[in-house]
Amino acid sequence: MIRRFAIYAAPGSGSADGTGALLRERAEQWLGRAVSGHPVAPGIPAGWTRAAIDAITVDARRYGFHATLKAPFRLAEGRTAEELDAAVARFAAARDAAVIPRLSLMRLGGFFALVPGAESKELQALADDVVTGFDGFRAPLTAAEVARRRPESLTPRRRELLSTWGYPYVLEEFKLHLTLTDQLPPQRWPELERTLTDWFAPLLGAAVPVDSVAVFTEAGPGAPFALHSVHPLRPAPAARAAVARTESARTESARTESARTESEGAR
Repeated sequence: MIRRFAIYAAPGSGSADGTGALLRERAEQWLGRAVSGHPVAPGIPAGWTRAAIDAITVDARRYGFHATLKAPFRLAEGRTAEELDAAVARFAAARDAAVIPRLSLMRLGGFFALVPGAESKELQALADDVVTGFDGFRAPLTAAEVARRRPESLTPRRRELLSTWGYPYVLEEFKLHLTLTDQLPPQRWPELERTLTDWFAPLLGAAVPVDSVAVFTEAGPGAPFALHSVHPLRPAPAARAAVARTESARTESARTESARTESEGAR
């Protein structure tokens, strides 16, 4: 079996609460699967059955809820999973968290996904650095892998990106998206848009933190992708400043209390 790896943004995968965790819960209920392997809490939109959702989420469910940063790849000769994991951990520890601004539902061609509702230079920079910084771990594409990308249908620039980085939708062609369905015929689009808008209504328009990067694995061709490891990013500067202010206030309060105690003891 040929094992593949991927580096994804997986909102909520490293936290049990907050906006990201709520988004992940809703998305995994929709897909009917958690990449962590944990049981998924029951929850199906009104008017739907599990079988009906499963029929339109075959690929989306296999890959799991995520946003691609570094698309699935085989490890280069001489590289190990442990080395990859350690490198991602080092990267994350030195990198600021980002935010998906104004979470929005969008149809991309024939499938639906959640996307940023505004430009985010931080997300773009994160994706660019993951694509380029970890390419040394990627084995060159085989002829069959290239053919599966249908290079004849790609623009010249996308063919160049595929050749250089193993995936055509990177750098200036990158658009962060969290896939919710497979490709669907046009007659299904209105129904799905209504359903998904209602299902994710509490989260649409929200700022969703991307506070970790995750390594996913695929045990073999056609196997479901599974969460291998989660690596927290540094809190963004504003969050670090807030923590610093809190710690400073706590320190000052402790000093004040200590001085008060000493004063009372001297009396």
